Amino acid sequence: MINPLDQVSEYQEHIDQAIKWIWDFIPGFLSAMFLLFVGLWVIRIIKRLVAKFFKKKDYEPTLEKFIADLINWTLKIVLFVLVITQVGVQTTSLVAIIGAAGLAIGLALQGSLANFAGGVLILLLRPFKVGDFIKAQGQEGTVKEISIFQTKLNTFGNQLAIIPNGKLSNETIVNFTEEGIRKEAITFGIDYGDDVKLAKNILLTLVNEQEQVIQEEGKAPMIVLAELGDSSVNLSLRYWAKNEDFWNLRWLVLEEGKERLEAAGITIPFPQRDVHVHNAE
Repeated sequence: MINPLDQVSEYQEHIDQAIKWIWDFIPGFLSAMFLLFVGLWVIRIIKRLVAKFFKKKDYEPTLEKFIADLINWTLKIVLFVLVITQVGVQTTSLVAIIGAAGLAIGLALQGSLANFAGGVLILLLRPFKVGDFIKAQGQEGTVKEISIFQTKLNTFGNQLAIIPNGKLSNETIVNFTEEGIRKEAITFGIDYGDDVKLAKNILLTLVNEQEQVIQEEGKAPMIVLAELGDSSVNLSLRYWAKNEDFWNLRWLVLEEGKERLEAAGITIPFPQRDVHVHNAE
């Protein structure tokens, strides 16, 4: 038969142990709460400093948000580890588990991580920005969106081209918008019997008449005899224009140039071959 006094004594022992654990736990708990409060306050200050820093710099909004979020979550994870340490939780196993999980995730997502790294490089180095017309990975189009993992282009035919940033950051990118102006070189072929100087004068006069053509020193229009082809004498008409004027000006020069050359009696030949037949005696 169980002695009631022994049961009371056992219960009292458990109560004493619980009280002792609570008294031992309270200092660590209060220290953890204080650390949590101070840590969150410090993180808020750091977030404000980061926001002020980005206001002074001309970075892409996507990069700004990504870096701000990365700093915020990194600091909160560090704070979480410090807080649970204060309440007596052993962090060695936790850190090992996080490290192993990170390695496994990294191996499983190698392609995504390459795109992630490429996106960071693109947003940081800024080889192009939203609204630029670029050529890359066999695609040409206007940049619609730059994200961490991929870049979206609107092509000339209004299709959406999605290019992974990993490949994009490691290949050649041609940015047609960055410089603000572009140089054109249009080839006109004339017949070998035509007057080269007259043809050059007609085409150069045409270009100089266009207000959109840049006339500043070093970028004045010019025309040269570029090649003696199989069927034609090829003249290269070269000029500079702003990006917004480039295509309309090109189409005008092509059409008007052909009409003026033909009006002056200058022939624009097509490829042809002369065949001579000799009768064998």
